[in-house]
Amino acid sequence: MISHEQTAAVTRASQRLQQLIHRTDRVLTVLHPPSATCARIMEKAGCEVGFVGTGGVVGAYTGLADVGSLTMLECVTVAGWIAQSVNFPIIMDGDTGHGGIMAVRRMVRECIRGGIAGVRIDDQPIEGKRRTQSAGVTVVPIEQAIARYRAAVDMRNELDPNFVIMAQCYARDADNGGLEDTLRRLKAYKEQAGVDWVQLESPHSIEEIKQARAAVKGPFSFMKGKLPRLLSLEEHISLGVNIAWFPGFTHHIIWAAIWDFMNDFQSRGTAAWEDFVESRADKPYPVPTVGEDGEGAAMQQKLEKLYFDKI
Repeated sequence: MISHEQTAAVTRASQRLQQLIHRTDRVLTVLHPPSATCARIMEKAGCEVGFVGTGGVVGAYTGLADVGSLTMLECVTVAGWIAQSVNFPIIMDGDTGHGGIMAVRRMVRECIRGGIAGVRIDDQPIEGKRRTQSAGVTVVPIEQAIARYRAAVDMRNELDPNFVIMAQCYARDADNGGLEDTLRRLKAYKEQAGVDWVQLESPHSIEEIKQARAAVKGPFSFMKGKLPRLLSLEEHISLGVNIAWFPGFTHHIIWAAIWDFMNDFQSRGTAAWEDFVESRADKPYPVPTVGEDGEGAAMQQKLEKLYFDKI
């Protein structure tokens, strides 16, 4: 059972996410928090929402590729750790739902129990699920996809009506899809299945984004897909799109920083560290320790005083 405290925390996160995805005065930027500690730094820098991708985030812990080999509970565990470490809402990558409609229901239930504010679910088949922008992508029949999304929506309505269900449509580049099928699916996922938010996985042009935006009402976003570059926040607004999907930035920044330092360290030893410290002397950065209100050293000392001082 979910405790009253857990329910309150989940409700706050899901309510906040609902508010953010329906905001129209400025663009909401979705980023990957690579870990709970990185998420704390991102929060201090103003991050508003995080997406825990199966490959990018969960795969960073397991070392496994995003090819359908990661389990639902692995994803919920990692996303839950991150969600419970920060105050901004976390969305989990639900892949294909990890099974039939009963598995989808369980996934939504476990996400809500874990403090996660929303889940993104794909319309690829469970067998043969592929990484975004991979060759050989296919989509399930539209009726099967709608059933998958309806199962998720019904489960969330039973536990937390604010929990966000997001539908990711892979039909544009699918071997059995195309643009016309994509537009039909986006509309059906929103209107027939009742999801909160739909995402176009692979636009080929700005004109296709315009067509998709016109096909659905409410929260909508798109990935880079086959576009030659990422669109700016201003370009998002001009297209009537208030959510920008940029999850991979954080990983590349971290990979590059580690690569540069490790090569420098292999060459110069501790001098590399000393130069790094000097270079940051006037550019301090936060160390993401557990705060005084969390289950960290301050809480430990407080409780030791409470429990042991009277013995």
